[in-house]
Amino acid sequence: MSNVLKKGISMVLLSYKEEENLRVLLPQIKEKLEECKEPYEIIVVDSKEPLDNTREVCEENCVRYVNQEGTGFGNAFRTGIRFAQYQKFFIMDGDGSHNPEYIPDIYHIFMSEHADVAIGSRYIEGGMSNDTLISQIMSRVLNRIYGVVLGIHAKELSTNFRLYHTCRLKEVEPELTSKHFDVEEEVLLKLKIKKSSMGKKIKVVETPIIFDERMSGNSKRHLFSLIIAYMKSIFYLTTLRFKAAFARM
Repeated sequence: MSNVLKKGISMVLLSYKEEENLRVLLPQIKEKLEECKEPYEIIVVDSKEPLDNTREVCEENCVRYVNQEGTGFGNAFRTGIRFAQYQKFFIMDGDGSHNPEYIPDIYHIFMSEHADVAIGSRYIEGGMSNDTLISQIMSRVLNRIYGVVLGIHAKELSTNFRLYHTCRLKEVEPELTSKHFDVEEEVLLKLKIKKSSMGKKIKVVETPIIFDERMSGNSKRHLFSLIIAYMKSIFYLTTLRFKAAFARM
């Protein structure tokens, strides 16, 4: 992997037994990335040991297939960062809950607002969630809490439908420690801290999306383990933010 990033977009999908969903999503993603008018690559990060025919689906669609180096969502995310070769890092779920039709919207607000991070949001005007009621309630509560913990004024902090600058992610990737979905909040805080060390504020922008239930297969999110992981991460990120604030004093 070269250290020199190429102009364009690295689209990263984290996959865990998503063969059937990827068959539908990959052609749609290609079509929408074409609308962004930049060179691009698509990287599918699969589980450490293949559990289905995801590799074959990637080969059929001419996209890059890599196996994550460890286990867990956080490790898969870090693997995606390490393999990205283009200047912009786009990431979305591989289960169909993120509709590729919103790719151009996220791209255009990222570019027009000169943002550090652009987020596809369920919770701003025009956005909506078709997820289960318990998931919606838990998500809204978590987003309120994380808004306070991170000190970032965005209504959607727990989704994985985002666009970043790859170079910034590569700078903080060695510092990411979260094993679960809470890596989505950890990376925002560490990007914010890095930007603050340069005397600047992080700019996070949002554009509305409709969040759907997965197309096929079973959810990989287990409520009890998620609650424990998020409680730990809230304590960790609160501590990290205060340490960073004291270090600047």
